[in-house]
Amino acid sequence: MRETPVSISRRRRDDSAERKEFTFTKEMMRLSGVSEYLQEYRRNAWEVYQNLAFPTTSMEAWRRTDIHQLAINELLLSQMGGSHKISRVPRDLLRPLAPNSKEGQVILEPGVSRINMDQDLIKKGVVFTDLQTAEGQYPEILEKIMGKIVHSDEGKFAALASALSQYGVLLYVPRGVSIEQPLHSILWGPGTKLAFLSHILVYLEEGATVTYVHEASSPNEAGGQSLHAGLVEIVVGPGANLRLVELQSWGHHVWNFCHERVRLDHDANLEWIFGSIGSHLTKDFAEIELAGAGSTGKMSGFFFTDQGQHLDHDTQQTHLAPNTTSDLLFKGALKGKSRSVWQGMIYVAPEAVKTDGYQANRNLILSNKARADSIPGLEILADDVRCSHGATVGKVDPEMIFYLISRGIPRPEAEKMIVEGFFDPIIQRIPFDGVRNRFLKAIQKKMDA
Repeated sequence: MRETPVSISRRRRDDSAERKEFTFTKEMMRLSGVSEYLQEYRRNAWEVYQNLAFPTTSMEAWRRTDIHQLAINELLLSQMGGSHKISRVPRDLLRPLAPNSKEGQVILEPGVSRINMDQDLIKKGVVFTDLQTAEGQYPEILEKIMGKIVHSDEGKFAALASALSQYGVLLYVPRGVSIEQPLHSILWGPGTKLAFLSHILVYLEEGATVTYVHEASSPNEAGGQSLHAGLVEIVVGPGANLRLVELQSWGHHVWNFCHERVRLDHDANLEWIFGSIGSHLTKDFAEIELAGAGSTGKMSGFFFTDQGQHLDHDTQQTHLAPNTTSDLLFKGALKGKSRSVWQGMIYVAPEAVKTDGYQANRNLILSNKARADSIPGLEILADDVRCSHGATVGKVDPEMIFYLISRGIPRPEAEKMIVEGFFDPIIQRIPFDGVRNRFLKAIQKKMDA
């Protein structure tokens, strides 16, 4: 998961010499009104950020993702409480995810954060709020997790987000509390030549249960680039259950970089669902860390690219304890001149006996100019384990198209049906009709474009 430079035989362009740095400064760190721990955390992250090299294709983790065209010297830091002329969050994103849902919603956008929280949950000790409120009111919870799951030295963008994040969410569920309806947060990032830096933190104590949906979105904008760099740090306590849904629908002008990790304690359960349809370029590091015996982690993802999009997902299933189970399925469809990269690794530590790990990546190519790279991997250091992987890249079966056309279905509709059927195993894993419908609408929009 770390972006360590290595020597490789087929060296691509190394543009480190021509790179310029971001115009951000250490004075932009939010240090006043926060705990000593957070002050030290951000100062250390800034030092790490200054010492780390900008990612280039000479680094193994970035071999297939070239970001030298990112205009970093033109970007300004978007701040909460800032004064930007922006478009507001669309109503479609604000609709309840489940019928009669009133549990909780956090909306983050330039200049304002809005929090809607059910009073019954507040009485139970549940915390669901924006990052700046959490810094003032719940520093003791932040200190349990911030910087403990994703470390700032894991990459240039990880260090940048650690030091300067303005947007963020804290979700804390006390021991034994079960939340039936989904909690929902939205990061809305309109405008161009802006940098949105976010930090999502989730802490579930023993026996807690929750479904959490986080969306990052923006309109398509002309006239420049924008940046999102984000961190996601999650702890799932003993016997706790987390269903996490992430939907990324950034505009095609956004360059998106994320470091995400979920740590599972003993007998904890995780169901993690990704939907990635937006951005000009995405590089996402996502890891399940099975640190406790008997823990189970399932990761399901889908991505749909078109035009010149480039989406790179780097996943890892890390088994550190015995009797742990992980299951990963990523599916992607590609149109236009787009490209996807999926790199997956199952790591089994020496003490992680009786591990059961599986990973698969399936890609559907819908254009002669699209390209999908699929690189599964295993690193097994223990005996008595069961681990396997699979990857496929292929086009739509012409016989399937012919069959549907012969039944009177127009070719565009036939292709749409095949793509929806391809994604159906992932869609069926998504909880609540409201969430599923958003994914389905995104797929239909791509097919209609």
